[in-house]
Amino acid sequence: MFGKVKKWLGIEGVKLELILPEEVELSSNIVDGKIVLISMNDQAVTKLNVKLIEQYSRGRRKEKLTDEYTLGEESITQRIEVSAQAPVEIDFSLPFKINKSEMDEMEESNPLLGGAVKAAKWLRGVKSTYRIEVKAEVEGTMLNPFVKKVLILV
Repeated sequence: MFGKVKKWLGIEGVKLELILPEEVELSSNIVDGKIVLISMNDQAVTKLNVKLIEQYSRGRRKEKLTDEYTLGEESITQRIEVSAQAPVEIDFSLPFKINKSEMDEMEESNPLLGGAVKAAKWLRGVKSTYRIEVKAEVEGTMLNPFVKKVLILV
């Protein structure tokens, strides 16, 4: 009885690890990585959903606003058997497209205004951070495992 409840809640079930490069070139428009699946019990993963998310914040203190944008998403729908204590590695390639604001485009296209645009962005507290999120759907489990990791785009 207790074992079924633990399986249903995902306790001692599939855990995810994410292996990513330290930095990814913006111009490459693709992130290559590995998902490592580890479990204490034999289980089956039916789907893996991989997303690249940009967290865009601007403003300072009380006026700070934050938005999130999905830059790329990929689903792996093959059935993956994860046996107890034997990790499974899944390679993925996630294509993405960066959203550029008018200020970003102006900064890139006009070298004379580039410094002024950088200063304006700094004064307004504009900052983007990127992360990869992976969510797995495990057969017979209500609470599905997920992992997220910060990614540096240069």
